[in-house]
Amino acid sequence: MKRLFDLTRLIEDNQPVYPGDDPTTLRRSRTLQENGFNNHRLQISMHSGTHIDGPMHMTDSRIYLDEIPLEQFVGKGILLDVRGEREIKMKPEYEYKIPQESIVLFWTGRDVIFGSEEYFLNNPSISPVLADLLVEKKTKIVGLDSSSPDKYPFEIHAKLFAAGILVMENLTGLERLVEFESFTVFAFPLRIHADSSVARVIAGVEIL
Repeated sequence: MKRLFDLTRLIEDNQPVYPGDDPTTLRRSRTLQENGFNNHRLQISMHSGTHIDGPMHMTDSRIYLDEIPLEQFVGKGILLDVRGEREIKMKPEYEYKIPQESIVLFWTGRDVIFGSEEYFLNNPSISPVLADLLVEKKTKIVGLDSSSPDKYPFEIHAKLFAAGILVMENLTGLERLVEFESFTVFAFPLRIHADSSVARVIAGVEIL
């Protein structure tokens, strides 16, 4: 039996977005009373809410997200508690704690201030040494409950993308995974021919 945890932010009208990004609009475009059916229309940037950055986002890669094998979006998950760290540094225990080809989730605790300028612009950054370890471990995806793994000029993004590692941003509710030693992450983007995509991210835990 599997217990599922949704780590995805709700998509809603006027959802907070990174400063300068296009707004999200979600409206009812048809109603049962007037049209005989209900329908909604969504206009959204692929970097709004919970989403996955592909390598084309910040490099000259020609790989669209729909061309990445499905296997990369599913993997053993590992949660790292990095709350309060302004720079997310390498720790000796990460050498054995991070499995090969896993999905590494960084729990910053910043999801509680989602939507604020502090959330979007003053995010902690992963250190280059730790990024090197993630590359060495052949990590599938790096995920955070914050807006980015780095700041301008986004060197960590570039380092991860060069190694084929995807970046997953704006997760929420990672604290629910603390009690579990083992879980699987399912992080599926839309099947969309774009650099990146909004995503539904689920953690699955086997319950005896």
